[in-house]
Amino acid sequence: MSFTLKEKMLSLITVMSMVVGMGMLAGCSSSDNPSGGGTAPEKADLVVYGKVFTSEGNQIVEAFAVKDGKYVYVGDKAGVRDYIEAGKTEVVDYTGKGLVMPGCGNGHAHYSMGYALQSIGTIVSKEESVESFLTKVVPGAVKKARDLGMKTVFGFGYDALEFEKNMPTRQQLDAICSDIPIYFADEGAHSGIFNTIALVNAGIMKADGTVLKKEISGVEIEMGADGTPTGFLKEQAQTYVRSFLDNENLFTVDIAKDNLVRVQEHLLAEGYTMYLDGWTTYFFNDNFYKAAQQLDEAGDMKFVLGATYEIDSWMDVDAMLAKAVNAKKYASTRVKTNWIKLFMDGIVETGTGFVEPLYPDGHQGVANWSEEELTDITRKANDKGITMHVHVMGNKGVTRLVNAYINGGKDEMRNTLVHVYSVSEPDYQRMALHNIYATVGLSWHHFTDKMQESLPTMVPAGMDVKGYPLKSFFDHGVNVSSHNDYPALGGGPDDPFGAMEIAVTGDFYGEVGKPWWTEDCLSREQAITALTINVARQMFLENERGSIKEGKYADFLLVTKDVLTCPVTEIHEAKPAATYFEGKKVFSMNN
Repeated sequence: MSFTLKEKMLSLITVMSMVVGMGMLAGCSSSDNPSGGGTAPEKADLVVYGKVFTSEGNQIVEAFAVKDGKYVYVGDKAGVRDYIEAGKTEVVDYTGKGLVMPGCGNGHAHYSMGYALQSIGTIVSKEESVESFLTKVVPGAVKKARDLGMKTVFGFGYDALEFEKNMPTRQQLDAICSDIPIYFADEGAHSGIFNTIALVNAGIMKADGTVLKKEISGVEIEMGADGTPTGFLKEQAQTYVRSFLDNENLFTVDIAKDNLVRVQEHLLAEGYTMYLDGWTTYFFNDNFYKAAQQLDEAGDMKFVLGATYEIDSWMDVDAMLAKAVNAKKYASTRVKTNWIKLFMDGIVETGTGFVEPLYPDGHQGVANWSEEELTDITRKANDKGITMHVHVMGNKGVTRLVNAYINGGKDEMRNTLVHVYSVSEPDYQRMALHNIYATVGLSWHHFTDKMQESLPTMVPAGMDVKGYPLKSFFDHGVNVSSHNDYPALGGGPDDPFGAMEIAVTGDFYGEVGKPWWTEDCLSREQAITALTINVARQMFLENERGSIKEGKYADFLLVTKDVLTCPVTEIHEAKPAATYFEGKKVFSMNN
C-alpha cells in the first residue's frame, strides 16, 4: 500500500497528537500524586475532608493532608487518598457539616490587659450608673485590693459618654479610700478616674491641694471649681499617672503567665490562632513578654503572639526605642516582638480624634504627636527592624501618620494604622502605594438607631454617615486586617463570626439599629480574608500561616456553619466545632 506525502503528514500529526495527549494524561495523574514518578507520597498524620475555603484567592477545595504539623497536600478527594495509611492516619470527614477554613487572626486587641483586670482588678459594667459605681463598685474594688494585699485599686470599663455627664471626683473616691491609689479606666482606656493619692504620687498636685502640673504632653488636666484637679484625666495624661502605680507588683511574671494561659483558652475557643497584643507593656514592664517566651519554651504555646512596646508622648522616645529593641530577645517560634505602639489621637465619637472639618463646637481633637516627631520615630524604628503600629481615628490624624510613614519609613516594614474612623480619599491611594497597612474593627461597623440620631451632634459634618471604612481599603488595594480591640469592644462581639456578620451587613444582631453605611460593607469572602491571610501578612506570617496551602503550618477551624452560604443573619451563630494549631486539635466544643 502506498501513501501520498499529504497522507503521510496527516498520519504523523495523528501519532504526535496521541503522544501529547498521553503526556497530558500523565501530567494530570502526577498532579494527583505530588511526589511524581510513580512514587507514593509520604503518609499523613491527618486528612480532612469537607468544603475547604483556603483563603488563597477565594479557592475552595475538597480535602487536605497534614504531616508533622504542616499541609502536605491541598486539593481534591481523589488526590488525598494516597496520603492515608490505614490504622495510622487520622481521617476527619467534615463533609456537609459546615465550613473548614484557616485559623483566624486578631490584628489588635488587649487580652493581656483584659485578663489582668479580671484577676487583679475590677470590671465595670457598661450599664453601671455613677451612683452604683460609687456605692457598690468602688467599695467592692477596695475590699478586693485589701484582701489581696494590693497597693493599687484597679478597674476598667465605665461608660465614658454617660459618666462625663456627672463624672466622679477624686474627693468622692477619697471618701471611699484615701490611703491606696485608685485608678479606673473607661471602656476604651482613653480616660481615667484617680483619687488624690494617685495624683500626689504622680506629681500632679500636693496633698494640700497645691497644683504642680496643669497639663501632660499637651493634654490639659481637668480642674474643678476650686482650681484643683478633679481626678479625671484623658488620653496621655492618664497613662502618665498610671505609670506611677505599683506596676511591678501589680503585674508579676507569674500573674502574666497565668493570664496568658487563660487568654490562650479564650482565643482558641473563638477560633483565633494568631493575635497581636496592642499594649504589651500596659503595666510598664516586660513581664508579659517574659511569660510568653517561657510558655513557648515549655511547649505550651498554641497560638502565635505578636507583642507591641508602647511609647507614650510624655516618654523619652530614644530610651523607649532602646527598650523595644531589647525586647526582641524574648522572640521565639510563636512569639513575635517587632512592633512599637503609639497613640496618634483619641476617639472621634468622644471628641478626641484629630479631624477635619472641625467638631460641631469648633475644636479639632487631640494630636499626641507632631508630624515631625512621628516621622523621626518611624525612621528610627524602621531602621532598627521595628514596625509602627499606631492608634489613629480621625482623618487629619491619618494624613499626618501617612505622611510620616512615607517620609520616614520603609515600605517593606508594613507600618500600620489601627482602628481608623475616617480616611481622606488621597490617603487610601497613598497607603496602597507605600504598603501601609490598616487593621480595623469589623465588629465596629454598626450603630444603634439612637446613636445614629446622635452622631450629627457629636462628629464633624459628613462623618455621621461614614466611618470605620472596610470595603474602601479593599477597593484601593490596602491590606486590611481584622481586630476586635478586646476588651474595648465598642458594644460589639469579640468572636470572628459575630464580627463577620456585622462587616457583611452593617448591622449588629444584638441591638436595635438599621444597617449603617452599607456601601462600605464587605463580601463574605473579603471578611474571611481580613480575618485570616491579611492578619498573617500584617504579622509577617504569610509564608507560614493564614491560609491552607502546602508547606504552611496546619492552623485551621472546623466551623459549625457554612458561613459562605448560610443566611446572612445566621453568620454570627457559627462557632468553631474544633480549632487545630500546627495539625493538633487544641480546642473542641464537645470537651
